[in-house]
Amino acid sequence: MECTRRQFLGLAAGAGAFGAAGVGAMAETPTGDAPRLPRPSAAQVAWQDCEVGLLYSFDLAIAAQRFARNNTVRERLDPKLYNPTKLDTDQWIEAAKAAGARYAVFTATHFNGFMQWQSDLYPYGCKQAAWRGGKGDVVGDFVESCRKAHIAPGIYFSTHRNVYWEVWGHYVDWGKGKDTDRQAAFNRIAEKMTEELCSRYGPLVQIWYDAGVKTPQQGGPDVLPIFEKHQPNSVFYHSGQRSDHRWIGNEVGHAGYPCWATMPGRAGSVSHNHPTWKRFLAKGDPEGTYWSPGMVDVPLRNHNWFWKPDQDQAAYSTDRLVKMYDESVGRNCNFIIGEVVTSDGLVPASDIERLAEFGKETRRRFGNPVAQTAGAGGTVELKMPKPTRIDHVVIMEQIARGERIRRYEVEGLVAGNRWQTLGEGQSVGHKRIQRFDAVEAAAVRLKTTESVATPQIRQLAVHDTTG
Repeated sequence: MECTRRQFLGLAAGAGAFGAAGVGAMAETPTGDAPRLPRPSAAQVAWQDCEVGLLYSFDLAIAAQRFARNNTVRERLDPKLYNPTKLDTDQWIEAAKAAGARYAVFTATHFNGFMQWQSDLYPYGCKQAAWRGGKGDVVGDFVESCRKAHIAPGIYFSTHRNVYWEVWGHYVDWGKGKDTDRQAAFNRIAEKMTEELCSRYGPLVQIWYDAGVKTPQQGGPDVLPIFEKHQPNSVFYHSGQRSDHRWIGNEVGHAGYPCWATMPGRAGSVSHNHPTWKRFLAKGDPEGTYWSPGMVDVPLRNHNWFWKPDQDQAAYSTDRLVKMYDESVGRNCNFIIGEVVTSDGLVPASDIERLAEFGKETRRRFGNPVAQTAGAGGTVELKMPKPTRIDHVVIMEQIARGERIRRYEVEGLVAGNRWQTLGEGQSVGHKRIQRFDAVEAAAVRLKTTESVATPQIRQLAVHDTTG
């Protein structure tokens, strides 16, 4: 299910085919056999197909070697200190390719407020840096590197914290300046930042606002119309107005189970900070009316999103990363791994090596199914040419037609021509990875025991991961 740039753009361009009502659309299926199920936009389908992504975290404070946990340096630094002499975004993307990631996101701004692109919005960015004589554009380089590698690019930036503007907790005056003239000025800056990032770099897989962005009704900037104008086929994360995916509620690498792509409520109450949503973050809501699948984000180096010397040993083990993959992608979510960039502007070689081990192992396990099929209905059967050892089943629904399965069983045809239960579960959605004790089976069947409409199975695949 590789999501190349061409496939991503093709999916995104066809957004209207999945329902003109847009994100979280409620519509009848073509066969008319379904209730009014929430369904994803084409951009959400494309984002979920990408499955694994990398988030690259870099900021002026790291370049200046002012280290603090999670980059929380509350100091306006001299922009001339930004001079990562070895910065090479092609080298960064080697890490994403090694991990098998299909999208990548870069922190265009983080908490320090330093703009890592060419901008005249305020004098604190690449134009004022020593790096490349003030003419560099890290965002542009990053997007170009992604596209060369057929990896979908995304952009992350912060209106939640901005040291230059003394914004902390979304508002100026270190969180105390809501509804002031200075807050209004910052809101206009945030809108213009959104416009520059959304309009200059072509189609993006997503825009990611750190900790979300406040809405105008909450005293924040009016960014959503700007995003929708310039990136109509992208994924927006997030505000109370729109949340194309949701944070899963932790940064340790797993979703709950069952895990649904739907959440309660409608636009206006769809932030992960909203009380209506908080209790559903880990598992979603099977009765939800709003399509917002889970994002499981975790830094590769436990628990460091940003680089600091002498922390190579902090990277999670390959086995732990594979377990996280099973408990994120295998539970109907995307898995995004935080990658550090050194003060010199490179991804550490040891991180690339660890990500390559992770990518190699997931490809070994799931890259070549023993057999696979697709189908529709309460029972979908997969016959194999001969009895074969298997220990995993991967199930995918056609999520463009909604999540239909509520409960299922997986059975294997074993010796004695007998159907044996291998596993059972609830949600499937984009992908469910079902593990069971290894058996030799001549066939496998997926039996849906509870559904809200005729199940539409995009893929039923069996794997032997013991080799």
